[in-house]
Amino acid sequence: MSRIHLLSPRLANQIAAGEVVERPANIIKELVENSLDAGAQHIDVDAEQGGIKLLRVRDDGHGIGKDDLPLSLSRHATSKITTLDDLEAVGTMGFRGEALASISSVSRLTLTSREKGSDEAWQVKAEGRDMQAEVSPAAHPTGTTVEARDLFFNTPARRKFLRTEKTEFSHLEDTLKKLALSRYDVAFTLRHNNRVIHSLRPAARTIDREKRVATLLNPQFMDNAVHIETEGAGLTIEGWVGLPTFSRSQGDMQYFFVNGRAVRDKLVVHAIKQAYRDVLYHGRHPAFVLYLWLDPKLVDVNVHPTKHEVRFRDGRLVHDFIFRSLHRALADIRPEQPTANLQPSAAPAATGTEAGEFQGQNRLDWQQPATERVPFSATADGAATSTAQNFSGGSFGQSFSDSRPGQGAVAEQLRSYEQLNQGAPQPLPESSAEDLPPLGFAVAQLHGIYILAQNAHGLVVVDMHAAHERITYERLKVAVDEQGVQSQPLLVPETLHVSEREADAAEQFSDEFRQFGVELARVSPESLMIRQIPVLLQQANVGQLITDMLSDLMEHGASDRILAHRNELLSTMACHGSVRANRKLTLPEMNALLRDMEATERSGQCNHGRPTWTQMTMSELDKLFLRGR
Repeated sequence: MSRIHLLSPRLANQIAAGEVVERPANIIKELVENSLDAGAQHIDVDAEQGGIKLLRVRDDGHGIGKDDLPLSLSRHATSKITTLDDLEAVGTMGFRGEALASISSVSRLTLTSREKGSDEAWQVKAEGRDMQAEVSPAAHPTGTTVEARDLFFNTPARRKFLRTEKTEFSHLEDTLKKLALSRYDVAFTLRHNNRVIHSLRPAARTIDREKRVATLLNPQFMDNAVHIETEGAGLTIEGWVGLPTFSRSQGDMQYFFVNGRAVRDKLVVHAIKQAYRDVLYHGRHPAFVLYLWLDPKLVDVNVHPTKHEVRFRDGRLVHDFIFRSLHRALADIRPEQPTANLQPSAAPAATGTEAGEFQGQNRLDWQQPATERVPFSATADGAATSTAQNFSGGSFGQSFSDSRPGQGAVAEQLRSYEQLNQGAPQPLPESSAEDLPPLGFAVAQLHGIYILAQNAHGLVVVDMHAAHERITYERLKVAVDEQGVQSQPLLVPETLHVSEREADAAEQFSDEFRQFGVELARVSPESLMIRQIPVLLQQANVGQLITDMLSDLMEHGASDRILAHRNELLSTMACHGSVRANRKLTLPEMNALLRDMEATERSGQCNHGRPTWTQMTMSELDKLFLRGR
């Protein structure tokens, strides 16, 4: 082995570039972050051939002085931190001082800038080799322009790893989306091959911010999202979370920002996944744009060269705060009120059967066997009729198998139409939107599966089994929570063999286990004894459950494995205990179910994440029948 020696500055820069610059999108991230730190209000990004041939970022920030231009291309040169205290409370996007040096080592870089208040602009160039940067005069408005051409021109091996122009630009565009979502007060323009892709104006008002989100993500996202804003324990979270029904096959619409910095953190992902677990269909991913604000001293952003990951000083506090905020926001999603001027009360009033609105009427009893089945056609009093009499007045008088009606049937039909025309028109009873509840009132039951209701907006279709399943499930959870966790000691304690690190965690989090009704005792450095378990889990694989809990507690500082398992059991009970398909319901029973849906948390989805109801507005119905054309 050769003797130890210092790396050349060029080779050191290229090694650093391997960490910072993987593709054109990484360059855009570093340059735009520098523009934001410089106080820019307008940022223009130009790219050619996916950013491989040209990347140009121009801003109107405070600029760089003539004496600082050569130094800006040196490694570990920055104006943003000077001491360790600055590093522990970083408030800027970029601070490592490696970006420009790394970019200049793998591209032909030109930096032109004019400092605010100066009458002259200056330019410095570097072409991936060791040379003294020379400063020359240039023409430029206040601000800075950084131009990087021919990416990886001097490192062909790295260039081979680049993808197609379309793929590289897709990554570049996604990076700019995150930056544009982090700073609504800044205008962004993106051009690709001289074609404008995005032109975003500053968004100061809430409606303008929502328009920017809709433009960058998907217009349907804002139509299916709920705005949240929660503060507590020195933390603030705000943004938009998509409805459970607006889920994705992959996590491509998930944006999370910590103090304005886009991050992808395992702790955050775990907390959000837990919040959606009870309402999201299996295998689907939620959509969200969320912003977490906290003291910069409580988060370390210097744990990854590209700053995609962060480390929280109190990860458990952050995890619980995110989970509880989203869990409550999703639980509070109810059918919309028909009027916008209704003010929410401090506590939701009891409705449906709980308020006695349907006294004397039969409540849905899920313990009753569903012996009554809905015939294919029925009269108003529930008596089965023939198919030929299924129409008003029995005017057709023929079965569907006949190709042509008889003469007598045609004459009877014509007489019916004459009577219809001679009768005076009877207007429908008027009812204001304020009189109608959000889900309206039931008008019929379809094939023993769906409830059809009329509300202020139009037609509401309810899957009665899915809806009743959620209502039953939520009531079971409340009942169990009020009674507390019922535990039972094991007749023969079970020994669980774990690692020494897991055994230490079991002692550290003994209180958490006790809250869920589990009592553990350490009998050796690498073994635990299970002495007590919850009654609901007596048939479960408790050893595997405790091992999974230890894994969660060591990684996230929190675990809800037992709660999740308990909820799975309650969900199964609710599924088997809910009203079944083909069960005939009376109108009062249907209305009672609608009122209970309006008062039940998460009633928009069943326990398995399927939607329980859908709305068809009058305009949508009019389009189906071409009305108004």
